[in-house]
This record gives sequence, structure tokens and C-alpha cells, in this order.
Amino acid sequence: MGYVGAIDQGTTSTRFMIFDDKGCAVSSAQIEHRQIYPRPGWVEHDAEEIWENTCKVIRSALEGAGLSGSDLSAIGITNQRETIVPYDRTTGKPVHNAIVWQDLRGEAYLAELSQVLPEEELRKRTGLLYSPYFSASKIRWLLDNVPRVRKAAESRSIVFGTMDSYLAARLTGCRAIVTDVTNASRYMLMDISTGEWDPWLLSTTGIDRSLLPDIVSSSGVIFGYTDPSGPLGAEVPVAGMLGDQQAALFGQACFSRGESKCTYGTGCFMLTNTGEDLCFSSHGLITTAAYRIGDGKMHYALEGSVAVAGSLVQWVRDQLKMVSSPKELDALAASVPDNGGVYIVPAFSGLFAPYWRSDARGVIAGLTGYATRAHICRAVLEATAFQANDIFSAMEMDSGIKVTSLKVDGGMTNSIPLMAFQADIMRVPVIRPQIVETTCLGACYAAGLTVSLWDSTDTLRGYWKEQMRWLPTMGGKERENKIGFWKKAVSRTLGWMSAGEES
Repeated sequence: MGYVGAIDQGTTSTRFMIFDDKGCAVSSAQIEHRQIYPRPGWVEHDAEEIWENTCKVIRSALEGAGLSGSDLSAIGITNQRETIVPYDRTTGKPVHNAIVWQDLRGEAYLAELSQVLPEEELRKRTGLLYSPYFSASKIRWLLDNVPRVRKAAESRSIVFGTMDSYLAARLTGCRAIVTDVTNASRYMLMDISTGEWDPWLLSTTGIDRSLLPDIVSSSGVIFGYTDPSGPLGAEVPVAGMLGDQQAALFGQACFSRGESKCTYGTGCFMLTNTGEDLCFSSHGLITTAAYRIGDGKMHYALEGSVAVAGSLVQWVRDQLKMVSSPKELDALAASVPDNGGVYIVPAFSGLFAPYWRSDARGVIAGLTGYATRAHICRAVLEATAFQANDIFSAMEMDSGIKVTSLKVDGGMTNSIPLMAFQADIMRVPVIRPQIVETTCLGACYAAGLTVSLWDSTDTLRGYWKEQMRWLPTMGGKERENKIGFWKKAVSRTLGWMSAGEES
């Protein structure tokens, strides 16, 4: 029996899972890391803490499975995207805290760049829109504001890597300084049509090519071998790499044009596979690399991103102390038939797709004396469903593809009220697979394909199995009424902040 390990380095935690040659989970370990908020709108992670946690979860999962590192045929990496770690090219050690995808500090630079590069031209080159979400503005901020980073850049001793690049470097003793096409496509520096760094964009932003990792395929290539002195204690091929949302698409076996998935984690991310054809959005979505296998052609996806989903549940638990656990919030939400007129728009870091309004801030609307803690808890869950529906509608309009069902994954799919409401508000069946941690599974599949543990994506498709589905039951008039109030609540969030203003 063959085994594959997968690192899932996420926004709030790091997980290591081991799968067997049928794609079944054998062992798992997970550790949360700190969220660092230096100023309003700024979010950082301690990359050294994340590396230490990665070592711990690898050792813990191996021990739990009764395996050693040498028993693994390969490992894959999946990661929070857009988050940038400036790390030393020789040692792999971070030179500054990671700047997280949710961070807004790049706004001022993007306002300047937009005077040189119109957004429509940016979209044609990269598939992206102007947003501090993407990595380029984070890199530019580090170069402009952190002297030790600037000095290291001048000596070409530094790499600006996403988390996949950083972990690959640490695991291989810096013998692999790479990032895959899915992560590279989030830098706002990659030519979406070629899968290579765009020389004009590099010149325009002043980010030298030598400061970036090499771009590689997501699967079909061994990037390097783990250092035997590291957490695996053996030379294991690092053979798969995908940004977390593309990994979930891969793990959900959405290999055909028109197949869609939605992941409910810290944020909420919906992707529709558009095949080998580039499809550009006119409704606020982005075009991204879905995956590339070996020397094959790039596969693309349309994507809609929601910044705050599961993190809203965490906020209600940790900041408001309204519930002690997501399970309690779920039970309270299920105890009432509707939201009691309460709508929550969690624009903590502005609004992502399809609005792209960094000036927005969160609101709780529709409060009356009738509203209870249970109604607010239900509104918390419904906020994610409404945001996902906004993306779903844009997805159908942009792609011309009628999506007849939605595959879902991630921790929030354990919420029965949320999934049932999602089916109602989207008017399509919502389907959860047997393995909901499809992000790890996708990285596992990518690595296993590389070392021929599996022979094709058709084989992987055969492993996908449905666990549960929710069918829409809500009447059309009720649905339209709820969506109308949601849009009204969204309108109340816009224009709260001015450029450069801090609350």
C-alpha cells in the first residue's frame, strides 16, 4: 500500500494529513497559529511559528499512523494564497512576518499603479482586478517600508514567496525555490496566458525577477526532496503544489469544464472550471489558473472570493463571547425558523467578489426588539450563504454555464442550517462529499499523480463519493424577498472608509 502526505497551511492553522492509495484518510494532525493585527486592516503571521507547527503536525500525524517519513511515496503542499513571506534564499528563514491575504496596507500603492496601468489591461494580463488582496502590493509595501527587507532585496538574498514556496524551501533545505502556477497567478505579476512572470509588470512595479520563485506545474514534476534532518526524517519527493482553493477543486474531482465547488473555511471561495479556455469576467469575478499537470496545457477557473465566512463564526465566539463553540452557534441558529429580520454583512476587510470595495465595513442591519441571540446566530450563517450566492449568480452570467449542482467542502459544511439555506438561496442541490477536507486531498492527488501512485485524473474521479445533499425547498417569493434585504444591507456598508483613512 502506498501513502501520500499533504501539508495544508491555512489562514488560522496548519494541518498534515496522510492518505492511502485509495484516497482515504489515514491520519491527521492540526495546530492553530497566532493572528497578528499591528493596525486596523493589517494582518500578519509569524512564519517561523508556522514552520515549527508544520514540523510538529508532520511528526504527530506520522506517529498517529504508525508510519515513518520513508513510508510516504510523496508529499504535496497546499496553502493560503496571496500571503507573502520574505525569506532568506540560503537558510529559508523569514526576514519579516508574513503579510496575510486579508491585509489592506497595499491600497495606496495600487491607487498609484492604476494611474499607469488601467484595470482592464491588468485583467487581460493577469486575470485579476486591483485589490490589496493580491501579493504584488504586499511585496511593494515591504520593499518601500522595511529597511532590512530592502537591503536583502538589493543583495538578491531574499525571496518573496507564498506559503507553498516558503514551506518547500524549508523542507528541502532551500534546494527548491518554486511556486506553482495556481499560486503564481495570485501575485498580480504572472501572465495568465503563458503561466510565466510578466516582464512588463515586473518592470512597472519595480519587483525584480530574481526576488521571485520559479513557476512550476501543480503536478507531474518533482520539485525537490525533503532534507533527512527535517521533520520527515527521510528524502521524500515534494511532488504536488496547489493554492488551497485550486486544491479543493482538484480534490472534488472537478476536472471537466463547468464543474464547480465552493469551499467554506476562514473565507468562502467558489471556483468553476472553464477548461483550457481563458474566460474573463464582467461581473466582478477573477480568472485564475486552476492547475497544470506536467507539460500539459493550463486549465483555468473563474473564481469568486469572500473574505469572511468561518472567521465570522470565530469572531462571534472569541470577540463577542456570544457562543462557546461553532456547534452552539449552529444549534441556536437551528432553533429559529428565520433570521428575525437581521442581516449581517461581515465586511471586516472590505468586500471581495463581486463588489471589490475595500472602503466597505461590516454592518448588522434590521435589528428590532424582537431579535434574539438565536436570530443573530442564524444571520451569521446566512451571511456566508448570501455572499456565496452573489458569486454564484455572477459565475453563471460570466461563464454562460448553467450550474446544476454545487459541490461543497470545508469545515462550515458541517452546519446543517447553513447548507440547507445555501440550497434554498441558490436553488440548486448542494452536495457534500465523504471527505470534506478536500484541500488536503487535492494536494495528495497532485503528488500521487506525479509519482504514479495513480495513473490519471479519471482514476481520481472514481474515488469521489457523495455523503449528503440538500435540495431547495424555499418558495420563489420568499427567496427574492430575502435577497432584496441582503442587497439593501450590503448597500449600507459601502463608502464607510475613505482612502488612507483609519477607523
